[in-house]
Amino acid sequence: MERETIIGMRMRAQRLADSPCVRPEELVAWMGAVQAQDRDMARWAVGMRLQDGTLNGVRRAADEGKIIRMHMLRPTWHYVAAEDVRWMAALSARRIRSAVDSLVRSHRQDISGRMFARCNDLIARTLEGGRHRTKAEIAEELGRAGIAATPLHVTYYLMRAETDGVVCSGPDRDGKSTYALLDERVPRMPLLSREEALARLAEVYFRSHAPASLADFLWWSGLSLTEAREAVALLGDSLVRERSAGREWLVHDSCRGGGLSGGGVLLLPAYDQYLIGYKDRSDVLDDCYRARAFNAWGIFRPVVLVGGRVAGNWTREVKGGRLRIGTSFFGEAVPDPVSEGEAVERCLSFWQG
Repeated sequence: MERETIIGMRMRAQRLADSPCVRPEELVAWMGAVQAQDRDMARWAVGMRLQDGTLNGVRRAADEGKIIRMHMLRPTWHYVAAEDVRWMAALSARRIRSAVDSLVRSHRQDISGRMFARCNDLIARTLEGGRHRTKAEIAEELGRAGIAATPLHVTYYLMRAETDGVVCSGPDRDGKSTYALLDERVPRMPLLSREEALARLAEVYFRSHAPASLADFLWWSGLSLTEAREAVALLGDSLVRERSAGREWLVHDSCRGGGLSGGGVLLLPAYDQYLIGYKDRSDVLDDCYRARAFNAWGIFRPVVLVGGRVAGNWTREVKGGRLRIGTSFFGEAVPDPVSEGEAVERCLSFWQG
């Protein structure tokens, strides 16, 4: 499979070219999950994939609970459509609990299952009745109850409360994130069986990321190799296998229609799915520039795409009360100035609206 074909198919699958999506929740449901540890960048990741995305529109979808920000998959923060929260959280719960336990051990803490249960009860009482609270406010309640409430402790308690189906993200208050009761935020619905959830996860990944490999899906999903293989097998003929240059690609049926588009110039946010959604990023990023896009500690930087390939970095800062976007390019990459100007204006327009 030629690099241009891979790029063109991914650009369309990821809704970076010719996107039909209008609403934030529609886009997030299509992608399955949008990484969101950098909340501002995640908002742009959603907005730039919409036909007329605005910052206020993405904020409103999150405040209204149409998209939820929780720990999922590997695990890390993600935006997930409300309709997908419960089955995806159930599929991710064991890995998140394991990650919490590992964090607790690494910081030489001793938190028993009984203590986690006690914290769950106290947090639930603190939030019930639509009383959304910030992390600091929850820490105060825990401290008043005589529970260790350092920032690390509260992180452990809240992550565990997420996996136990107690809490999820609430609406922002004065620019700060809040937590809410999951049962008050996301209606209960029948859970998918394990097999149904595995198939659904593979479906949303490959329709929005193809062409991709099994290793790419394994990385993105956080599943075990056995689970990832089972998930792929459950999709049957809807995934087509293609071999090229010693690599095997899995291509979803839905990615085969329409033309191929590499796009013009785009400003991708830090941690964007176009890079972080794959284990192997060599098809869109030359190895000599890898350190300019992400480092060994998992920090992904904002990058500029030219024709679907990573060709530079960009920055966002406020100077003299005005928002400014700066771009820099790798090597001899010089994009068309009109396309570059349009990309910058589109980004500025999002942050100003």
